[in-house]
Amino acid sequence: MSDDEVEVREPDAEPEAGPEAGPEAESQEDQPDWWHRDHPTFAALSGFFTGLLFVLLVPAMFVGLLSLLFDDNDRVSELFPLVLVTLVVPLVLVISPKSRRFGTYMWIGIVTTALVVGGVGALVLYVLVNGQS
Repeated sequence: MSDDEVEVREPDAEPEAGPEAGPEAESQEDQPDWWHRDHPTFAALSGFFTGLLFVLLVPAMFVGLLSLLFDDNDRVSELFPLVLVTLVVPLVLVISPKSRRFGTYMWIGIVTTALVVGGVGALVLYVLVNGQS
């Protein structure tokens, strides 16, 4: 390289640690990247989409597990309301100060998804019932 050329490196690339770096270099590699720690929208986006997945997957997995455990569909129907116990998880996330922002956006994702699914279901039912007039 001549004196006029500038070496360009990736901004996230860290210099290679030699044998003299010690345990500090190892612990620094284990830490999450700045995006996961400090970016203002990371907790909001991940919380919202976690709430969306929570509404969609938890009841389905609960029914699947109950169906495997019990052969009687009436028993599965009786036990299904116990899925509401899983709502304790986002409640604890909101109460804990360290995860309050994530938990709040998780609740927003849960409520928004439930409203959208309920609204679309009601609209489809309305169109199916009154569509033949």
